[in-house]
Amino acid sequence: MTEQSCEFPDSNPLEDEIKDIFENSKTIAVVGLSDKPERDSYKVAEYLKGRGYTIIPVNPTKTEILGEKSYPDLASIPVPVDIVDIFRNIDAVPGIVDEAIGIKAKVVWMQLGLAHNASARKATEAGLIAVQSKCLKVEHQKLK
Repeated sequence: MTEQSCEFPDSNPLEDEIKDIFENSKTIAVVGLSDKPERDSYKVAEYLKGRGYTIIPVNPTKTEILGEKSYPDLASIPVPVDIVDIFRNIDAVPGIVDEAIGIKAKVVWMQLGLAHNASARKATEAGLIAVQSKCLKVEHQKLK
């Protein structure tokens, strides 16, 4: 067993707070975005791009995904990021949260099935909003 394991989220923003996240965010960095249309990360990013959000792929093995320049890590992104959406394994979450804090993102969003309470607390203590084990696409669709 690895040092990190997926947990049950001990906290999450309320629905009104999630609505505010969507209303006050424009730029979403998708960490672990795949260029394969059948992957969840691709489907979520494509959906959000189609709803007017700026999608920034973060994938060190690709130069472009969904017609957008891909970056190797969050620190390489030259514009402010509102939401860091994480599509990586649980072991990668603490490092990504540290990067998100470093670039002064507003929100760290761990996709459905990802929860890391210590990282969520660290993000919150640094002034970010932390969302765990929720799908951006599903939560956005609830707002209609």
